[in-house]
Amino acid sequence: MSVTVDGDKSGSVPSRIRRVLRGPRAGKVPSLVGTACTFIGLIDIAAGVFPRFRASRMHAIAEVLPGTLGPLSAALSLSAGVLLLLLAHGLKRHKRRAWRAAVVLLPAGAVAQFVYRHSVIGVLFSLLLLALLLRHRGEFAALPDPRSRWKALANFVLMGAGSIALGLVIVSAHPGRVIGSPSLSDRLEHVLYGLFGIEGPVGYLGGVDWTVGYSLGALGLLTAITTIYLAFRPEHPVARLTEDDETRLRALLDKHGGRDSLGHFALRRDKGVVFSPSGKAAVCYRVVSGVMLASGDPIGDVEAWPGAIERFMDEAKAHSWTPAVMGCSETGGEVWTRETGLDALELGDEAVVDVADFSLTGRAMRNVRQMVKRIERNGYTTRVRRARDLSDGELERIRRAAADWRGTDTERGFSMALGRIGDPADGDAVIATAHKEDPDSPYGDLKAIIHFVPWGTDGMSLELMRRDRSADPGMNELLIVAALQASPKLGIERVSLNFAMFRSALARGEKLGAGPVLRVWRGLLVFLSRWFQIESLYKFNAKFQPRWEPRFVVYRNARDLPRIGFAAMQAEGFVNVELPRPFRRRAAATTGRPCAHITPAHGEHEVRAA
Repeated sequence: MSVTVDGDKSGSVPSRIRRVLRGPRAGKVPSLVGTACTFIGLIDIAAGVFPRFRASRMHAIAEVLPGTLGPLSAALSLSAGVLLLLLAHGLKRHKRRAWRAAVVLLPAGAVAQFVYRHSVIGVLFSLLLLALLLRHRGEFAALPDPRSRWKALANFVLMGAGSIALGLVIVSAHPGRVIGSPSLSDRLEHVLYGLFGIEGPVGYLGGVDWTVGYSLGALGLLTAITTIYLAFRPEHPVARLTEDDETRLRALLDKHGGRDSLGHFALRRDKGVVFSPSGKAAVCYRVVSGVMLASGDPIGDVEAWPGAIERFMDEAKAHSWTPAVMGCSETGGEVWTRETGLDALELGDEAVVDVADFSLTGRAMRNVRQMVKRIERNGYTTRVRRARDLSDGELERIRRAAADWRGTDTERGFSMALGRIGDPADGDAVIATAHKEDPDSPYGDLKAIIHFVPWGTDGMSLELMRRDRSADPGMNELLIVAALQASPKLGIERVSLNFAMFRSALARGEKLGAGPVLRVWRGLLVFLSRWFQIESLYKFNAKFQPRWEPRFVVYRNARDLPRIGFAAMQAEGFVNVELPRPFRRRAAATTGRPCAHITPAHGEHEVRAA
């Protein structure tokens, strides 16, 4: 999905949306209404569950706050609370659909308050909030997030689980009115029956059974209605590269691809793209958990970057997404911060080896040299070729081996991963393979794979590393050295290796004279390396004596960093919040350079792709 309207800087984003979302009051009314909805929703849920709370002063005060329906009944209060909680986040994010739902809900609440409770004050405050929403309706103009009908199943699972949990609380909230001593299984059975409007095995004194029954029925009805709505509403697909988008991006990379080592990764086909009005620059992105993540620098002419960045920011504001950039260069960070007012934080360093300066001689390369010679004595050979020079059969064997040798069920990679091997359009990619005869292997003599993508006409960027678990340690060192030694014949002058997060902190923290704050920070990074291999990946890269190029994350404000970090971990595949595998669509295989895991092997470190 692209936004490309040449000559019109507003692109596909209405100027009204841009003007409102940039205004000085933008965010105040939605934030107020969303907070009020959250607060009142929690109070109404408590009022529907706990009898004493329904008659307390706290809930009486809540009646005069925006959005409340009041305690018409336990079921109505419970339903109103759940609906308000569902709407609160959308209202805070300026979502138009949440605004429409609130505009319908508030008059209904006003009528309910007057008919059931004759509450004039409650009616007035509901109408006041309605007037506030209508008065500021322009601030609720954000377009929908990407969605599919799989969210209906997710809603059914989550709402169903929540309804069961809340139902158990409702069933147990009247201990003085319960007949007998029902077991937990009886209570759970009562909840399950109640969600379908059927009377369960638990009995109550007085009219409590009606209150519990209506409350459980309301929860079941809400679960059914929201699931049906999500199942039958129109789909709004996630942005994907079209053939035209990819053609235009490749044209930009042909002219300007040598500037950024991450440029070719913009061709991942699960990314969206926005182009500058002139079409001379573009920003590729993916939306994850409400965060619009761009990766690397913009593609194309540096002079046209501001136009592409403006389109990116307009698209983020139109959908009320949180803008962020992962892994941009120092030049890219300067342009992003200058054009948008965002801030930048150094994320780590990229290891770049200049082929002309690389040599296995010298004390610094002793460990790598000895490992490579030992592996070669064990009978391993290497081949380094352009992808277009491999046969279809060999490419298919490499693809199957790479998928089989992946260390985790979840595919990883986003900002520094292409997501495919041997595509006809990627003929300039370089594939290095290690071989040793093995009659028991389903892949013949193939033992390890390293895949590089083009970096302009004279460079390549590491994208994937995979090896057979039965192969000797040091396969990746062997193949990186082989690729570097074969680079002159391929016309390669520079090679980008792995990205090392917080490399400068690790390097400075271990030096003599490092301050206490830096030592503590390094100690924390070393501790986190038990799970994320931060230190080990840095040390692996350092073996090849690279030069270090800093990379940055660009963000709006500090409070967005946790959300951006979580979204980035989702995009890279470190955090998986999808449905269980039987309910997920089979995704196309993706790969990842920054997801390399490092495990000790005979005193050295062996990088193996996750």
